[in-house]
Amino acid sequence: MAERKKQTLLTGAGVLAIATVIVKLIGAIYKIPLMNLLSPEGYGYFTGAYAIYNPLYAISMAGLPIAVSKLVSQNMELGRIKDAQRIFHVSQKVFFFVGAVGTILLTALAIPYSKMVGEPRNYISVMVVAPCILFCCMMSSFRGYYEGLKNMTPTGVSQVIEAAVKLGFGLAATYVAMKMWLKNYNADILDDGVATVFGIEVTNESQALAAMYPYAAAVAISGVTFGSVLGLIYLFIMYKRKGFGFTREELVNSPAAESDKSIMKQIIRTAAPIAFSSVVLNLSNLIDDTTIRTRLKFALETGYDVIKEMYSEALTLSGTLDEGISNYLYGTHGSVLNIKNLVPNITLTLGISAIPALTAAWANKNKKDIKVTVESTLRVTMMIAMPAGFGIAALARPILNLLYHSESAMFSIAEPLLIIYGLGLFLFAATSPMTNMLQAVGRMDIPIKSIAIGSCAKILLNFILIGNPAINIKGAPISTTVCYIIIFAINLTSLLRVTKVKIDFVSVYIKPLISGLLCGVVAFAVNWLIAEKLGIESRMVCLVAVGFGGLTYAISMLIFKGIVKDDVLMLPKGEKIAKVLAKFGFLG
Repeated sequence: MAERKKQTLLTGAGVLAIATVIVKLIGAIYKIPLMNLLSPEGYGYFTGAYAIYNPLYAISMAGLPIAVSKLVSQNMELGRIKDAQRIFHVSQKVFFFVGAVGTILLTALAIPYSKMVGEPRNYISVMVVAPCILFCCMMSSFRGYYEGLKNMTPTGVSQVIEAAVKLGFGLAATYVAMKMWLKNYNADILDDGVATVFGIEVTNESQALAAMYPYAAAVAISGVTFGSVLGLIYLFIMYKRKGFGFTREELVNSPAAESDKSIMKQIIRTAAPIAFSSVVLNLSNLIDDTTIRTRLKFALETGYDVIKEMYSEALTLSGTLDEGISNYLYGTHGSVLNIKNLVPNITLTLGISAIPALTAAWANKNKKDIKVTVESTLRVTMMIAMPAGFGIAALARPILNLLYHSESAMFSIAEPLLIIYGLGLFLFAATSPMTNMLQAVGRMDIPIKSIAIGSCAKILLNFILIGNPAINIKGAPISTTVCYIIIFAINLTSLLRVTKVKIDFVSVYIKPLISGLLCGVVAFAVNWLIAEKLGIESRMVCLVAVGFGGLTYAISMLIFKGIVKDDVLMLPKGEKIAKVLAKFGFLG
């Protein structure tokens, strides 16, 4: 029987981070041409399906992967190997049941939800993505188990498989479908100037495309469903080939496992508070998304002329019809979220990797390991988020041009949204790791409270700001930032109070902040000098500016001794790296 793999906090996080970067690069490759195919209006249907899928998916499996990871880690520390095996088997049954219920519920809600948000044809995409809940829940039983063993590789590989299939199948299928439908439209329109597209009579290509978008979005999202199936197949095959990965000696020396009923109670008891936190967050997200869409429509109804004049150039260049303005603004916001969510999705891996490490340290009352885990997780999060956030804010327009070159009409709408999100990025990036660490030390109640308070503020601000025609969609990033300021403040103060850890604020926050600001300033200056002063217009200028900004950040962090030995020691060959950095006086 093969011996299982163990990974340290940063090694495990590194595996997931690499996988996440690959997944997000694939996602960018997927979403950028997809939006070019669908336009912001059509992309609104795609993101609209995700808006209801994500909360129900998260609620369906809320707390379960974390509970499995935490319980497996605890039992491994106590040498109860057979209990770890039993936890996996029981969790499989639980995940199948809740996944099936989630899929059925999403299917049932598809039509009512789509009508409620004023986009009745959005139900097509929602129904296509519904089976994902079942397949992803089943995947999560494997992922939670291996994460509890401090082996993040299966999670990372399965995520890459999901993303690659989504890219290959979803994008190709959408391209072929759109090409075929346009060909049929052009053939029909030649006869009498009128064609029927999906039961709707149209007289020009803009109307034809508007009729096609809901179905094209459904074709695109089918790649997501297919990817989840193949990701599950990979995990199942790997499990069948390698088994649990315990040594014979570990199994012989392990006490007898507890009953399925006892294990089930442990899973439910551990998952329940985490699940409630996730329910609060995701219901808030669903309400948030609904308020964005409904308040946008209200703003258009009460201030159509204001919004039409504000975005006249963008709407004219994009060929957006009056009835598609709301979905165009919503889709533009979705394209900005694709950029904003990249960094939090990477730092999320730090929180996942911290759960088994902090759980073990907490169970053993090892104060040193508790401090190292908490401080390292927070510091590395800031080291990633600070330069990324200020860089995104400084290069908002060039980044949009780099990623969405063919949709330049939306840049004037998207740029201010991206700047606001960039400035608040460190708040978004820190939330999940802090939540995971609070869950690891048994304080699942704290994230519930912080999320509830922050979400209430966000929804209230959505109602006020987005419903104001003069502000409209620009209210979304403002309300989101305020929400996360509240969550960040409550979670951080609570984490430090509960763990009794006194972190070095200069090392964790101030040094990354100063270096991140320098990174943003240099990136902005380089882009301005090349693009504005020298007049060199190229999308590659953005990459050059990013490179100079990144180099500035790295040099300033070394000069300020922002890199700490404890962080380096958690890396592969950390001792050797630490010695080299210490030799040149670069370690803090």
